[in-house]
Amino acid sequence: MTPQWLEQYASGQKTGYAQALMAYSDYYGVDGSADDDPEIEERIAMHRQPLVGYASRTGTRRNLAALKGADWRLLVSAKGELRTEGMRYALDNGAWTAYQQGQPFDEHAFSVAVDRLAERADWLVLPDIVMGGMASLDYTLTWLERLRGMPCRMLIAVQNGMQVEDVASFLSPAVGVFIGGSTEWKEQTAHVWGSVARRRHCYLHVGRVNSARRIRICAAAGASSFDGTSVSRYAKTLPRLDRATRQADLFAAAHESLEEAQHASADFLI
Repeated sequence: MTPQWLEQYASGQKTGYAQALMAYSDYYGVDGSADDDPEIEERIAMHRQPLVGYASRTGTRRNLAALKGADWRLLVSAKGELRTEGMRYALDNGAWTAYQQGQPFDEHAFSVAVDRLAERADWLVLPDIVMGGMASLDYTLTWLERLRGMPCRMLIAVQNGMQVEDVASFLSPAVGVFIGGSTEWKEQTAHVWGSVARRRHCYLHVGRVNSARRIRICAAAGASSFDGTSVSRYAKTLPRLDRATRQADLFAAAHESLEEAQHASADFLI
């Protein structure tokens, strides 16, 4: 079930951030089409924004105050309380929580969360099957179609078993990548997904990042953002992790040329 308000965006009666972003990207030739057609000139590179940290939603006042002071944002899970605490936020589909609890994905809970929060979210993670490989991607794509017209960015969760070529054609400034999968796979493939994001001019988020070392991996991949639970539980960890987000990586994948990025991903076997 999709929210009633979505039809206004899908039909063009209302214009959301994602639609405006695609129009801008198409006008300036940075909509990712240069990755499909070598005859299309890549005119400019989108300015790389600072790495943004998202923390799992918490109701602890001390931790919320610390997060707000550091300009971090919340990642609200469809399987948790649908509260944003007055902060900027993104919407997680709840698949990881269900997986940890040994439960099937809760489509109803996700639909309710989309109805209540997706319109004003920074982005949402499309439903996936944790550790599901290509079956997960097939499932995700059904939801990509069902939520056509969504005013916020939608992210495809990539994980063990997926190849770059399986996902790349679906990516654009409005449809990005959420790096999931096992921790080892995530760390080994972050750079290549960064290269793909560079080629397609799409948003790149890395899930389950709870250390300064992993934040540096995100920065090196050219990620747009990451999320973790550490600062939601322990405010004292925030200063150290926040410092890591502000250390720019001059060799990040986001700074590669289109040709360099294509070679990097072609040479990497997932």
